[in-house]
Amino acid sequence: MKAMQRLYGRKIGDLAFSEFVKILQYEASKFGTEIIEVNRYFASSQICHCCGEKNPEVKDLSIREWHCPKCGAYHDRDRNAAINILNEGLGHRPVEETL
Repeated sequence: MKAMQRLYGRKIGDLAFSEFVKILQYEASKFGTEIIEVNRYFASSQICHCCGEKNPEVKDLSIREWHCPKCGAYHDRDRNAAINILNEGLGHRPVEETL
């Protein structure tokens, strides 16, 4: 972000989000990478990244940690969302464990 602020001469925070995405895509193309957009309504923090179970009780933002009702995995809300967003961007889906 700091480098982008120096290059473009104004704070990135002042730009509209779509303009920020354009700049990000331009910079990524220079390095041979691509930007993958994930649907804004993707329930990243509600889905267990281990088994794929959606837990609607986690919709409340005050819940920061939770256990999956299906597989029992412990999740930190932000870390779980980050893993789900990464997997969604890469096209991976959780594989259900077989007993």
